[in-house]
Amino acid sequence: MPLITARRTGLVDQVIEQIRASVAGGEWPVDSRIPPEPELAEALGVGRNTVREAVRALAHSGILEVRQGDGTYVRATSEVSGALRRLCGSELRDVLQVRRCLEVEGARLAAAARTEEDVAELRTLLDRRDSLQEQGRDDDFVRADTDFHLAVVRCSHNPVLTELYCGLTEVVMASVATTSTKPVQADQIRHRGLLEAIAAADVEGAAREAGGFLDELLDGLSAR
Repeated sequence: MPLITARRTGLVDQVIEQIRASVAGGEWPVDSRIPPEPELAEALGVGRNTVREAVRALAHSGILEVRQGDGTYVRATSEVSGALRRLCGSELRDVLQVRRCLEVEGARLAAAARTEEDVAELRTLLDRRDSLQEQGRDDDFVRADTDFHLAVVRCSHNPVLTELYCGLTEVVMASVATTSTKPVQADQIRHRGLLEAIAAADVEGAAREAGGFLDELLDGLSAR
């Protein structure tokens, strides 16, 4: 991980950018431990104090988490994701409520703005998601389900809404993993109606489909 030749920004800023790029690029996935301070300092060709300041800044922004006596872990892929994770916390109800706000509007806009290429991508993603669920490949299913929901929001062609939803990727995946372990919910949550509503440019139908399954999950939590 060679350090880029000095620019106007300080060394700390350069190290922050390189660590951020390693996280965003998947070199260090969420929940993984990054290399220890001495190793980072040597790889980057900077002092340990510089690395320490960069890590502290990234921990403050929510991308990293310093666990005393254990190391530094990746908590989120971006500042937006880190901030949203702090706001949502780990409470499933909070996450589902935020998802409902973004996904219903995303589906509504997608039905109005989608292209034929968008619809083809949604079909491919949904077919893969359903196939993985039938095969019982739980981890791959969670990723595929999250990819489908993100693609729906992306079909809105609203970059601000899409960026907000991308920031929720980690908590969305966690909520999918939690709810898909419940047998009844796993069998009932199908998204074919949502896809067909978007394909038919049915704005209200898409919004209703997007909110329906999340309402069922929320109602299930209320009944517990």
